[in-house]
Amino acid sequence: MNDFLDRFRPHLKEIDNALNQSLGARVPVVADIVQYSLLGAGKRIRPLLFVLSSHLCGYKGQDVYRLSTLFEYVHAASLLHDDVLDNADLRRRKPSARQVWGNPAAVLGGDFLYSAASAIAVECRNLELIRLLSDVLKRMVEGQFLELDHTHDWKITRVEYMEIITAKTAALMGAACTSGAMVAGADEKTIERLGDFGLKLGIAFQLMDDLLDYTSSEEVFGKPVGKDLKEGKITLPLVYFLSELDSAEVERLAELFKSQKAAETDYAHFIRRVRASKAIDKVRSEALEYIGKAGEVLAFFADSKAKQDLLELGGYVLARHH
Repeated sequence: MNDFLDRFRPHLKEIDNALNQSLGARVPVVADIVQYSLLGAGKRIRPLLFVLSSHLCGYKGQDVYRLSTLFEYVHAASLLHDDVLDNADLRRRKPSARQVWGNPAAVLGGDFLYSAASAIAVECRNLELIRLLSDVLKRMVEGQFLELDHTHDWKITRVEYMEIITAKTAALMGAACTSGAMVAGADEKTIERLGDFGLKLGIAFQLMDDLLDYTSSEEVFGKPVGKDLKEGKITLPLVYFLSELDSAEVERLAELFKSQKAAETDYAHFIRRVRASKAIDKVRSEALEYIGKAGEVLAFFADSKAKQDLLELGGYVLARHH
């Protein structure tokens, strides 16, 4: 992980500098929530994808880091809203914003960040980019609705799960790459390929995130392990694990956890069972497959530092422990 940070430190420093610029919040509590949610935390994967994609396509503009922040604003806003929907107490190893300021303030903080992202998109004076941002915001909300609709759905299929994570997570990463190519004035085929790269990388990222919810520790992961299960989110490790059981056992487990009667020992025992199953290797293998497909997309581009950096991001997604 340190090698990853060292490789991208110049970019990450510039991105953080741009994020440190005032968003013009006139109400102190808004500024506090924004600062708390944005600064000193996060990997900046989405703005980094934008910067690297624009560089891959030859963009030399000095505004690249400022423009990249819109993707971190959107991501941070979605997390603020997610934590309210999930009643989350912890985010990135510290109390969630809703724990500090309450649910209404956290929702409004997210709204403010979405507005800030839109304002930066307008600075580009690129109608296609603005349209893309609008589309991805709608898609993320739809993904959230789908997830809500499948809460405690122990019969969710892999197809339905993939639809959720593509909309909620991968779409924004795809948009970051697409936008980088757009601001560089790339041709339609190049824009499409970079969007495809980001989408595949985003799917792998979420697969690993859902895997870590079963295999990591709270100290490393920055939020409680088994959080998805407690919130009624049936992610791919669980989908695959349940496929190994008979229907009666699935019904028994579904009733135990859906009824909120499960004790901490029940959760701990169940997580150990998932960890020991074939589901873990199956999901990890699937993430590796998506990273491989993302790398194949980049084969169309000439070798460059930006291309190598994007490939390295794929390695980071697979290797990360939090």
